[in-house]
Amino acid sequence: MTNHMIDPMLSELERYYDAVPRVGGARAEDFGPLTLFVQEGSGWPFYARPALGGSDASAADVQRVLARQRELGVPEAFEWVAETSPALRPAVEAAGLHVHAHPLMVLEAGEELPPHPEVRLLDAEDPLLAAAVAVPGLAFAAPGTAVGKAGPAELAAAAADPAVEPHRANVSAKLAAGTSGMAAAVRDGVVLCSGMFNPVGDVAEVVGVGTLPSARRQGLALGVTAALVAQARERGARTVFLSAGDEDVARIYARAGFRRVATALIAEPPAEPAA
Repeated sequence: MTNHMIDPMLSELERYYDAVPRVGGARAEDFGPLTLFVQEGSGWPFYARPALGGSDASAADVQRVLARQRELGVPEAFEWVAETSPALRPAVEAAGLHVHAHPLMVLEAGEELPPHPEVRLLDAEDPLLAAAVAVPGLAFAAPGTAVGKAGPAELAAAAADPAVEPHRANVSAKLAAGTSGMAAAVRDGVVLCSGMFNPVGDVAEVVGVGTLPSARRQGLALGVTAALVAQARERGARTVFLSAGDEDVARIYARAGFRRVATALIAEPPAEPAA
């Protein structure tokens, strides 16, 4: 059975995780101990996760959800917190999925992150919105904290790709509605780092903070995070959290006042070997 004697902070995050896809326009399909969130219309395709307050899921439960995801043509993805649902990892691995672990971190109450002079908030009509949407894709394609090759030229090409437009339009709509916030580090008209936050009630998650690989190790990600935290708190967020990309990134956020509370897990099919 799922352990219900969990940290109150993790219980709060579980309620957030269950609510945010619904706020984001997804419908919830009930699979007993699992809930599959399916985006209706444009936007993030979402994933399956443990049902709020549910029991442990088996490999058979996971297979049922996977079959439905394949039927719908949506990503075969699961997301959950290791400490809250410890039995799910062996179940998804038995179903053939690969699991990625990310430090789950909460900003300590009262901590103030220093602002960065090159970071500003973006609104729904900002002309740099397409570039800000494209930056994280380049960042996550080259994970880690080392300085990389992708720079302004690669960003310009990515931002001009027609595939970015639906994502830009979706982000623009969220910014206009006030259901998300976005910040970017901009130098000489070039977006070097960007990120967002998604609030539900008095909880907000900082998501998608990515730095253009050629601009890493300049404190830009922390500057973007600081701006997002400040805006989230202005809008009433009491708890602000994020999932760090890896342990190196987690150490950077820890020095800024974030405390590790658990481990966020993401499961998806294993990558196909390179040709």
